[in-house]
Amino acid sequence: MAKVAIVMGSNSDLPVVKGAIDQLKEFGVEFEAHVISAHRTPYEAEEFAKNAKANGVQVIIAAAGKAAHLGGVIAAYTTLPVIALPIKSSLMDGLDSLLSMVQMPSGIPVATVAVNGADNAGILAVQMLALSDPVLAEKLEAFKVNMAAAVRKKDAQLQEDLKKL
Repeated sequence: MAKVAIVMGSNSDLPVVKGAIDQLKEFGVEFEAHVISAHRTPYEAEEFAKNAKANGVQVIIAAAGKAAHLGGVIAAYTTLPVIALPIKSSLMDGLDSLLSMVQMPSGIPVATVAVNGADNAGILAVQMLALSDPVLAEKLEAFKVNMAAAVRKKDAQLQEDLKKL
C-alpha cells in the first residue's frame, strides 16, 4: 500500500515533481501519483482526499502552478499532512503559486516548500513518515551524515584550490 501520494494539477508538472519521486525512491518509500485539478476536477480532488487515509496514504504532496489551490483543497478534506509544492509558471516565476499555498486560512495547515522544491517535498514527506518508522529514521540520519561529509569534502577542495591562486 502506498504511503505517500503525489497529486499534481497537470502532467506538465511531472518534470519538477520527479525530484520528489526520486527522493522517495532513494529512501525506499512507496508512493502513488495522480493528476487532479482543484478547479477542473473538484469532485475527484474531494474524493481522493476523503479516501486517502483509507487507501493507505500517510502524507500527501500536492504540486500546482498558477492558481495553486490544489494543496488547500486536499487539506480541507483530510486530516493527513499535506505538503504543497509550488510550480514555477510563466506568469510570476512561481510567486503566485507560492503565495496561494502559504496563505492558508486558520485550521487548514499546508506545509509549503520552495518553488520547484520537489526534492525537499520528498524529504519532508520521509521525515514525517520517519516519526513512526525507525528504519526510515536511520536512513534519514545516514542521509544527513553523508550530506555533511560532502560539504566538508567540497570545503577541503576549495582550500586546496585557494592555495593555487
